[in-house]
Amino acid sequence: MRTDSSPGTLPAREHLPAAPAGTPVLDVVIPVYNEEKDLQPCVRRLHEHLDRTFPYAFRITIADNASTDTTPQVARQLATQIPEVTTFRLEQKGRGRALRAVWSASDAPVLAYMDVDLSTDLNALLPLVAPLISGHSDLAIGSRLTRSSRVVRGPKRELISRAYNLILRGSLQARFSDAQCGFKAIRRDVAQILLPLVEDTGWFFDTEMLVLAERAGLRIHEVPVDWVDDPDSTVHIVKTATDDLKGVWRVGRALATGSLPLDRLARPFGDDPRDRDIEDVPKGLARQLVGFCVVGALSTLFYLLLYSGFRVFTGSQTANALALLVSAVANTAANRRLTFGVRGRGGAVRHQAQGLVVFGIGLALTSGSLAALNAATSEPAHSTELAVLVAANLAATVLRFLLFRAWVFPDRREDDPARAASPSYDPVRAPSPSYDTTPFRAGEVADSWGNATVQLLPVRPHDTDARDSR
Repeated sequence: MRTDSSPGTLPAREHLPAAPAGTPVLDVVIPVYNEEKDLQPCVRRLHEHLDRTFPYAFRITIADNASTDTTPQVARQLATQIPEVTTFRLEQKGRGRALRAVWSASDAPVLAYMDVDLSTDLNALLPLVAPLISGHSDLAIGSRLTRSSRVVRGPKRELISRAYNLILRGSLQARFSDAQCGFKAIRRDVAQILLPLVEDTGWFFDTEMLVLAERAGLRIHEVPVDWVDDPDSTVHIVKTATDDLKGVWRVGRALATGSLPLDRLARPFGDDPRDRDIEDVPKGLARQLVGFCVVGALSTLFYLLLYSGFRVFTGSQTANALALLVSAVANTAANRRLTFGVRGRGGAVRHQAQGLVVFGIGLALTSGSLAALNAATSEPAHSTELAVLVAANLAATVLRFLLFRAWVFPDRREDDPARAASPSYDPVRAPSPSYDTTPFRAGEVADSWGNATVQLLPVRPHDTDARDSR
């Protein structure tokens, strides 16, 4: 598994900027190996569909995977006859290798691929790439396994496909529904940073790319497709399944050891409501509640064990005070680090002093409960004492969380003092930070599109000769 980090950081996802007339917005790659029979009708049908329905300039790239029949000649003939068709020859086999080579060299902002048999209905192509053009998503895949998909294929392939996706969900925690459908698209700025991390050059290429993208927090859009199985498919099921399982093991091990620099791939969102600071909405409340409850449960158990131990040597009030004091110090330290995310030694003494004040309130509640119990009965059972203390601690816990959040560990933001002091400064409307979009060489990280949000102007493919821009 490659561990080299990709340079650069993805900019905020936005609508693709306008491109000069005739520059392809979409580059559809068709990987082929010995497809002399199906290549020509496939390309002509795809071209006719795009020319009739796609509102922007496009390109169709035939990626020849070292074919040994007349496929190269057919590809060159198509490139000569159709201006929007080009061909790319590789001397080694491998669908992933072909996609990596063509996508890395392409100048189109949206990159897609589909199988030469056109098993997927082409009406799903525009819904596939539209979320990438608009800036809604980073990758898009066709899915044959959603409820609204319409699929015609034999039970053997159906079983294999569903079993494979169950393996991905169980081993790699994948949430996308269909990894193997030959109908996918990706934004070029994403591809140029993601592809150097993908090691596979064969059929597992798709799965590895999707898993890494998902783990990096990129958005994957799924499109239900209509799909008809090709009975003449040359895919070797057993070999492909074996290679896929090896790939699952390799990627899972790399993710478990943390050898992939996925943090370099994370993309800031253009307008994510989770990034906004809104008044009267506590930040991170749900996470803090969960952390506080976990720490509280462990602290309560620790407190009860201490109380039972101290109770052997002293009275109930003294045992309660000692147990509560020790557990309060541990509770404040744990909440400081785990619940409220305060690191370092700065302010630790002050936090513990404030925690002791909160401890005093808890002591008053629990001691008052014990005093009331002793007033009600002269010799209460040990189990009764524990039950009363548990109830008192529950009440003290609610109050403790509120005091911790509002007083001991308030949410002090580290904003610029000069900006924060300005009367006109509004953190909700503050400008978003800028992100590095430095260009890189093709094959590493190509030049990324700028942050300008400009509406793409529809350009018909036949308005200009797309071959002039290549």
